[in-house]
Amino acid sequence: MSVKNIMRTGIVTVEMDDSLGMIKEIFDNASFHHLLVVESNRLVGVISDRDLLKSLSPGVGTASETTRDALTLNKKAHQIMSRHLITLNPNAEIYEVINVFNNQGISCIPIINEENNPVGIISWRDILKHLSRAET
Repeated sequence: MSVKNIMRTGIVTVEMDDSLGMIKEIFDNASFHHLLVVESNRLVGVISDRDLLKSLSPGVGTASETTRDALTLNKKAHQIMSRHLITLNPNAEIYEVINVFNNQGISCIPIINEENNPVGIISWRDILKHLSRAET
Protein backbone atom coordinates (compact mmCIF):
# COMPACT_ATOMS: atom_id res chain seq x y z
CA MET A 1 0.00 0.00 0.00
CA SER A 2 1.31 3.46 -0.82
CA VAL A 3 1.33 6.64 1.24
CA LYS A 4 -1.14 8.40 -1.07
CA ASN A 5 -3.85 6.03 0.18
CA ILE A 6 -3.28 6.95 3.83
CA MET A 7 -1.83 10.49 3.98
CA ARG A 8 -3.90 13.45 5.02
CA THR A 9 -4.21 15.95 2.21
CA GLY A 10 -5.91 18.69 4.21
CA ILE A 11 -2.59 20.24 5.20
CA VAL A 12 -2.18 23.61 6.86
CA THR A 13 0.82 25.72 5.96
CA VAL A 14 2.38 28.86 7.35
CA GLU A 15 4.99 31.21 5.97
CA MET A 16 8.48 31.64 7.43
CA ASP A 17 7.69 35.12 8.79
CA ASP A 18 4.34 34.23 10.37
CA SER A 19 4.29 34.99 14.09
CA LEU A 20 4.13 32.45 16.88
CA GLY A 21 0.95 34.24 17.97
CA MET A 22 -0.70 33.25 14.71
CA ILE A 23 0.71 29.73 14.93
CA LYS A 24 -0.57 29.40 18.50
CA GLU A 25 -4.03 30.45 17.36
CA ILE A 26 -4.00 27.77 14.64
CA PHE A 27 -2.97 25.04 17.09
CA ASP A 28 -5.48 26.27 19.69
CA ASN A 29 -8.30 25.80 17.17
CA ALA A 30 -7.17 22.61 15.43
CA SER A 31 -7.01 18.90 16.13
CA PHE A 32 -3.67 18.32 14.41
CA HIS A 33 -0.15 18.59 15.80
CA HIS A 34 2.06 19.74 12.89
CA LEU A 35 2.22 22.74 10.58
CA LEU A 36 4.23 22.81 7.38
CA VAL A 37 6.31 25.91 6.74
CA VAL A 38 6.53 26.99 3.10
CA GLU A 39 8.33 29.63 1.11
CA SER A 40 7.01 30.21 -2.42
CA ASN A 41 4.90 27.05 -1.95
CA ARG A 42 8.02 24.95 -1.34
CA LEU A 43 8.43 23.06 1.91
CA VAL A 44 11.17 24.53 4.11
CA GLY A 45 10.25 23.41 7.62
CA VAL A 46 7.90 21.77 10.10
CA ILE A 47 6.58 23.09 13.40
CA SER A 48 4.99 20.77 15.93
CA ASP A 49 2.75 21.88 18.76
CA ARG A 50 5.59 20.79 21.07
CA ASP A 51 8.03 23.09 19.24
CA LEU A 52 5.62 25.95 19.86
CA LEU A 53 5.16 25.14 23.54
CA LYS A 54 8.94 25.02 24.07
CA SER A 55 9.30 28.45 22.45
CA LEU A 56 6.62 30.33 24.33
CA SER A 57 7.11 31.84 27.73
CA PRO A 58 5.25 29.81 30.37
CA GLY A 59 3.36 32.94 31.44
CA VAL A 60 1.66 33.44 28.05
CA GLY A 61 -2.11 33.38 28.42
CA THR A 62 -2.07 33.34 32.22
CA ALA A 63 -3.20 35.95 34.71
CA SER A 64 0.46 36.63 35.52
CA GLU A 65 1.46 37.27 31.88
CA THR A 66 4.05 40.03 31.56
CA THR A 67 4.95 42.16 28.57
CA ARG A 68 8.06 40.04 28.19
CA ASP A 69 5.94 36.87 28.10
CA ALA A 70 3.66 38.35 25.45
CA LEU A 71 6.64 39.35 23.29
CA THR A 72 7.48 35.68 22.69
CA LEU A 73 4.35 35.60 20.50
CA ASN A 74 6.15 37.96 18.10
CA LYS A 75 8.86 35.43 17.24
CA LYS A 76 8.68 34.09 13.71
CA ALA A 77 8.08 30.58 12.38
CA HIS A 78 11.59 30.34 10.91
CA GLN A 79 13.02 30.83 14.42
CA ILE A 80 11.50 27.62 15.79
CA MET A 81 10.86 25.36 12.79
CA SER A 82 12.67 22.09 12.21
CA ARG A 83 14.80 22.49 9.11
CA HIS A 84 16.18 18.97 8.92
CA LEU A 85 13.29 17.46 6.98
CA ILE A 86 12.67 13.86 6.17
CA THR A 87 10.12 13.70 3.40
CA LEU A 88 8.60 11.07 1.15
CA ASN A 89 6.68 11.13 -2.10
CA PRO A 90 3.08 9.93 -2.43
CA ASN A 91 4.17 6.66 -4.04
CA ALA A 92 6.32 5.57 -1.08
CA GLU A 93 5.24 2.27 0.42
CA ILE A 94 3.77 2.04 3.90
CA TYR A 95 6.71 -0.06 5.12
CA GLU A 96 9.08 2.75 4.15
CA VAL A 97 7.02 5.14 6.31
CA ILE A 98 7.16 2.74 9.26
CA ASN A 99 10.91 2.35 8.80
CA VAL A 100 11.39 6.14 8.86
CA PHE A 101 9.32 6.48 12.04
CA ASN A 102 11.24 3.66 13.72
CA ASN A 103 14.69 4.97 12.80
CA GLN A 104 14.42 8.77 12.78
CA GLY A 105 12.58 9.68 15.98
CA ILE A 106 10.10 11.96 14.22
CA SER A 107 6.35 12.13 14.59
CA CYS A 108 5.27 13.21 11.11
CA ILE A 109 6.51 12.95 7.55
CA PRO A 110 5.63 15.65 5.03
CA ILE A 111 4.69 14.21 1.65
CA ILE A 112 6.00 16.28 -1.26
CA ASN A 113 5.79 16.22 -5.04
CA GLU A 114 8.66 16.56 -7.51
CA GLU A 115 8.73 20.37 -7.08
CA ASN A 116 9.09 20.06 -3.27
CA ASN A 117 5.52 21.29 -2.81
CA PRO A 118 3.72 19.71 0.14
CA VAL A 119 0.80 17.54 -0.98
CA GLY A 120 0.09 15.72 2.28
CA ILE A 121 1.34 14.67 5.67
CA ILE A 122 1.41 11.36 7.51
CA SER A 123 1.88 10.69 11.21
CA TRP A 124 2.36 7.49 13.14
CA ARG A 125 -1.26 7.92 14.28
CA ASP A 126 -2.39 7.73 10.65
CA ILE A 127 -0.54 4.42 10.31
CA LEU A 128 -2.19 3.04 13.45
CA LYS A 129 -5.65 4.15 12.29
CA HIS A 130 -5.10 2.51 8.93
CA LEU A 131 -3.93 -0.75 10.50
CA SER A 132 -6.86 -0.83 12.93
CA ARG A 133 -9.31 -0.35 10.04
CA ALA A 134 -7.61 -3.09 8.02
CA GLU A 135 -8.14 -5.58 10.85
CA THR A 136 -11.91 -5.05 11.04
